[in-house]
Amino acid sequence: MRNTLTQVFAILSLLLFCAEKAAGQPNNESYRPQFHFTPAQNWMNDPNGLLYFDGEYHLFYQHNPLGNEWGFMNWGHAVSTDLLHWEHLPIAITPDEDSRDKERCTAWSGSALVDERNLTGLQQGDQPALLIFYTSYQCGQRLAYSTDKGRTWLKYEGNPLIPFDEKDDARDPKVFWHEPSQKYVMLLWRKPDGDERSQGISFYNSSDLINWQFQSHLPGFYECPDLVELPVNRRPDEKRWVIFDGDGSYHIGQFDGTHFTPETIKLKSDFGANYYATQTWNNLPEADGRTIQIAWMRGANFPDMPFNGQMGFPCELSLKTYLDGMYLLRNPVKEIELLHEKGFAFEDKNLIPGLNQNLVKKVKGDCLHIIGTFNLKTVSSFGFLVRHSKKETGTEIRYDATKNTLSCLGQAATLAPEDGKIKLEILLDRASIEIFGNDGKMVMTNSFTPEAEATELVLYNTGGELLVEKLEIYPLKSIYEQEP
Repeated sequence: MRNTLTQVFAILSLLLFCAEKAAGQPNNESYRPQFHFTPAQNWMNDPNGLLYFDGEYHLFYQHNPLGNEWGFMNWGHAVSTDLLHWEHLPIAITPDEDSRDKERCTAWSGSALVDERNLTGLQQGDQPALLIFYTSYQCGQRLAYSTDKGRTWLKYEGNPLIPFDEKDDARDPKVFWHEPSQKYVMLLWRKPDGDERSQGISFYNSSDLINWQFQSHLPGFYECPDLVELPVNRRPDEKRWVIFDGDGSYHIGQFDGTHFTPETIKLKSDFGANYYATQTWNNLPEADGRTIQIAWMRGANFPDMPFNGQMGFPCELSLKTYLDGMYLLRNPVKEIELLHEKGFAFEDKNLIPGLNQNLVKKVKGDCLHIIGTFNLKTVSSFGFLVRHSKKETGTEIRYDATKNTLSCLGQAATLAPEDGKIKLEILLDRASIEIFGNDGKMVMTNSFTPEAEATELVLYNTGGELLVEKLEIYPLKSIYEQEP
């Protein structure tokens, strides 16, 4: 017991030291994102427990408080009222008490919801308890709860809810209420009987959030499952369910509370190099009408930074039908406009190659929001050089009109013109480029490490004329320079 108490005290002391050190961070390092979420310091990966409650968006995340590398997983925690400005809170979930080494029983991924009916009996006073369902590595699926709006968290005494089975290696529970069946649903990644070929998503039901019954299994998935219902073409009378894999790929189909029936092949939702562990917020206000998703930018690089990890920008999801089928659209949440500085606007500008004219030469900045509609006319290719300078050529975002492809940082994706036009929306931060093509039908998420002082922007075209029908560019305020 003395050794256990000593270890707990040492961890708490370290966490307090880290919090004090983080409070003094200027948040203005060369590769510190200025409008994307990052931890104050140390390692971060998957978003966890996304929950909206009482005016606050809760963002939990996989976190190593001991260093800048993956390991010793805890749940970091932050809250926001606008999805932009985040207040860092104390670590929510620490490794379980029966942990016997550095990794066993550490706190892996999961989800959160509000126990509105007090089914667990954990509520104190008039405010419902907040629940976290998480994987305790090699120690089963577990429950933690909060009775003070998520400021402190306790482990449920009856843990584990689902015991550990060394064969199936189950993890990453996503829990939500399914109104038609009047049941709670848990998605759990598993390998039934240890069979790698059958690894995928298992569905469980519960009426009390404690006892869970297996219902069905859908193979062909790996880690971090999620399942949401979305209106089609923004019509409330037609809806489909979208089930996500760990890499953000998805099927569209039907879900009856126990079984998911795919209606499409698995489709990619992101064509960049740094996009993983997608999750959506639970309990968003019905009046808001949005489904909001965020993901970890896996594989990103932050040279000489006190932290290691960045989230992508929160995005609204929707479904739209096209001539070739139904697709998921992903677009930045509207709150990005709160960060707009005085911008630049261009309309009906016909660009002829070879005139050495850079339409956007007056634009400077390392954080930009670019929104444009481009009529391809006779152009062979066009694009932007971002974070350009006289010392180094900037990073290229290029559209090839002869092949209908968009490319950036070694990644490429098909983007067919619509009515002869291409729409691009670009979020440029100090360590990332997110590109949304044709209203979010094609999305590309990439990290990069540009020259620290480079701030110029270039718009170019080759092989023929390009009509810039409309182009708006907004320098973005840092989320650290103003109060939310």
